[in-house]
Amino acid sequence: MNALKVTRGQVLSRGLRNECPNCGHHTLFQAGRRFRINERCPRCGLKFDRGDGFFLGPFVLNYSVTVFGFVAPVILLYFFRLIGPWATFIASAIGVLVLPIAFYRASWSWWLMIYFYFLPEKLTANRADRGQDDEE
Repeated sequence: MNALKVTRGQVLSRGLRNECPNCGHHTLFQAGRRFRINERCPRCGLKFDRGDGFFLGPFVLNYSVTVFGFVAPVILLYFFRLIGPWATFIASAIGVLVLPIAFYRASWSWWLMIYFYFLPEKLTANRADRGQDDEE
């Protein structure tokens, strides 16, 4: 395989900054629409939504962060009697309502980061033909 123009390190860095994994610009989401991902990067043409079921990756990331990163620790605090049952209920309810909304954009960026970290040859910058990517 030829040398990668976009390295795995760059993919990780761009994913953590919510940037296009291919060109590094903030073009994942439509302007003025917080929850609508662009089909393609307006700058480089990289296809973000890779097809049927691709949206499940961000969904699973978002769910995992909410449940294992927030709700489970709150329940453990209750289990060890550090907080009461009402505090557990209120904190968990607020967490499951607020965290998925707050983490939505990052979950898409992280999912693209994971996908292209393991498949960097799918980035248009790393392809020999440098054309628009297909439905791959």
